[in-house]
Amino acid sequence: MFAEPDSTQLLEVPEDTPPPKQKTGKRRRGRKILLIVLLVLALIIGGGLIAGGLYYRSVEGSIERVDAFQDVPEASRPQKVATDAKNILILGSDTRDPENTGGSRSDTIILAHLPKGRGSAQLISIPRDTWVFVPKSKNGQHGGREAKINAAFAWGGIPLTVQTVEKYTGVRIDNVAIVDFAGFQEIVDALGGVEITVEKGFTSNHSLLPGGRREFPAGKQTMDGAMALDYARERYAFADGDFARIRHQQQVIKAILDKAVSGGTLANPARLNSFLRATADAVSVDETFSIFDTATEMRHLRSGNLTFLTNPTKGTGRKGSESVVLDDPATAKALYDAVKRDAVPEILAVAKK
Repeated sequence: MFAEPDSTQLLEVPEDTPPPKQKTGKRRRGRKILLIVLLVLALIIGGGLIAGGLYYRSVEGSIERVDAFQDVPEASRPQKVATDAKNILILGSDTRDPENTGGSRSDTIILAHLPKGRGSAQLISIPRDTWVFVPKSKNGQHGGREAKINAAFAWGGIPLTVQTVEKYTGVRIDNVAIVDFAGFQEIVDALGGVEITVEKGFTSNHSLLPGGRREFPAGKQTMDGAMALDYARERYAFADGDFARIRHQQQVIKAILDKAVSGGTLANPARLNSFLRATADAVSVDETFSIFDTATEMRHLRSGNLTFLTNPTKGTGRKGSESVVLDDPATAKALYDAVKRDAVPEILAVAKK
C-alpha cells in the first residue's frame, strides 16, 4: 500500500501568502465532486428536454464566471492537436474541511477529456500532492520550481493552475470548471440521495455529524448529501489515504450521474428544477465555457461511457521535508500524448494497466 502524505506538510507556502484573488462571487466554498455540473447537465438536457432550451440557458446565465486564462501567457501554452476534442480542467477546494485551514488549496484536480463525437469521456484525477514543476506566479514571488501541484492554486490561483497542468501534461486546456463543495451536498439532496456500495466498512474522522464521526457499514446504501460528502472527503481511515479518497470521489460522481438520468428525476419537474438550480449555484466556469452547448453535444453520454483514471504514479516519497506523490513519467507521458491526439483506445489501454 502507498503511505499517506503527511497532513502537516501539504504545502510549503509562506504564512503571509495571500489567497489568490478570483472573480468567484459571493459563495466560493469549493471542492471535490467536480464533474457534477459539466456531465450531469450534459445528461439531463438530452432528448426532449432540449425543447426547454430557453429555461436551461437561463439556468446557465446564473452561473458565475471566472478569468481562468487572462494571466496565462499564450507563448507558454501547448498547441491544440485534436481540434474536435475538448479538454476541461475541473478544480475545487474544500474550505470547510477541518484540515484545510488556509482555504486556498485546490484539493481536487481532474482533467476531463471529451473525444470527438462526445460519445464517451475520460476523467483523470491528479493527486494534489503530485510533485511537478510550477511556473512562476504573475507577481514573480512564487513558483519557478518543483512543488506539490496544489501549490499552484495557492500561489497564483486558477491561471497558474492552468499553466502548471498544461506544463505537466502537455495538453491544452479548453475550459475550466470550479465546483462549490458545500453546494454538492444540496445537489445530492435535490436528487433524493444516491446509491453507493461501500466496499469495506469504516469510521470517518471529521464528519458533518456532531462529534465529527460517522459509521459507514459495508454494502449498498442510499446516502443523502451530508453522508455522501463525508464519504467523498475521508482519507485518514484508509491505508492509501488520498488515493482511496479519489476512488470514492469517482464512485460518487458515477452515482450522481446514474440518479440524474433516472426516470424519477427526469419525470419529476419539481425535483429536476431543484437539481438544476442547486447545480447552477454550486459551479463557476471560465468566461468562454457554454455548459448548454457542451450538454447538447453530450446528451447521449451515460455513466457506463465514463472511464476514471488516476495520474500514473510510483507511490509516495520525500522531497526535503515534504511527503509527496511521485509520478511515473514514462506512463504519464504515454497517457497525455494519447489525450492530446484524442487516441481513446490508447487512453483506455493505460486505464486497464
